[in-house]
Amino acid sequence: MQSELDSYDRKILALLQEDASLSSAQIAEQVGLSQSPCWRRIQRMKEEGIIRGQVTLLDRKKIGLNTQIFAQVKLNAHGRSNFTEFTEAIRGFPEVLECHVLMGAVDFLLRIVTADIEAYERFFFEKLSMVPGIQEVNSIVALSEIKSTTSLPVVR
Repeated sequence: MQSELDSYDRKILALLQEDASLSSAQIAEQVGLSQSPCWRRIQRMKEEGIIRGQVTLLDRKKIGLNTQIFAQVKLNAHGRSNFTEFTEAIRGFPEVLECHVLMGAVDFLLRIVTADIEAYERFFFEKLSMVPGIQEVNSIVALSEIKSTTSLPVVR
């Protein structure tokens, strides 16, 4: 169920997406509220699951994860048991940052990061290709990144 968000809520969310370390006082000042109502709004949005958590974002290249691959995966059967087995296996691979179920010619799109192509090759042969039910994997290596953000367009 979608929550009703007013302009204050949207401004608060936009600020938190940019810097989750801001205090409620700092946020309140920037959105034009006093600290207590601002804090209550943040708590309500946490309780409603709008704010799912607060994390530290890392620069993958600065920690040696230089290669990003998008893998299109097709399963050989579409039964519930294969779907569940596949999704559980994927959730266990730290190299897989995202997994999306698709409609169309392929079943899943994975975003994978590794140190280099050789590390992806090891991941592919030792982990991904060992998952039962996979019929086909098409790997696409990203050469460069034009845009990458975790910020949703909340301010209208």
